[in-house]
Amino acid sequence: MLRALAVDDERPSLEELLYLLNADPRIGSVEGAGDATEALRRINRALESGPDGPDAVDVVFLDIHMPGLDGLEMARLLTGFARPPLVVFVTAHEGFAVQAFDLKAVDYVLKPVRRERLAEAVRRAAQLRESTARIPVHEPDPGHITVELGGVTRFVPVEDITHVEAQGDYARMHTAQGSHLVRIPLSTLEERWRSRGFVRIHRRHLVALRHIDELRLDAGSVSVLVGPVELQVSRRHARELRDLLMRRTTGR
Repeated sequence: MLRALAVDDERPSLEELLYLLNADPRIGSVEGAGDATEALRRINRALESGPDGPDAVDVVFLDIHMPGLDGLEMARLLTGFARPPLVVFVTAHEGFAVQAFDLKAVDYVLKPVRRERLAEAVRRAAQLRESTARIPVHEPDPGHITVELGGVTRFVPVEDITHVEAQGDYARMHTAQGSHLVRIPLSTLEERWRSRGFVRIHRRHLVALRHIDELRLDAGSVSVLVGPVELQVSRRHARELRDLLMRRTTGR
């Protein structure tokens, strides 16, 4: 059963698409979003939930012409995610099919949407989701992360990263030599690097335990010193962080 998100800025088109998707027995749940910004917030929540979590999204049915961020730009952003949802474009315009399939779209459905044609797109998405679910996520080199800088691809050792800062759908990774912006949500890096000693200390910060120089307590607030940078620790993460640091220093 697919968990779907439909995105269209025209309310009648969105309601029709939601109605047709709800009628398909392969769709387990479907939500609607009126623009790309709302949709990206929903997808970020899905990423934080994890692929098997209650807020997961398997496939996005996406209009192209929308105010602000259009459907192609949104799909391009999704390609930078570690586990992006599948994308089906649903549009009144024929002229963007080449760009859509360059972005690995599952299908390209033209408006007005016919029930049979949408059902075929759902079938393709369900088949692809089932086949990819059997393939484990593979990290070619878990000790490095690829970044682009001025058209040059660099491979940054994970052990050099002191902390990571969330910047919308991006993450800024800090090292002693500088910083790098990557199109990966902080929640994805948290999951990927948990076993490598990274811990969430705040909704905006992920820190490598080995690079924490000091834990500071001041009038009930907690912060850590990572090199010359002081980072606040939220209350919900403070106890876990203290426990992890204590185990690290005692070897338990």
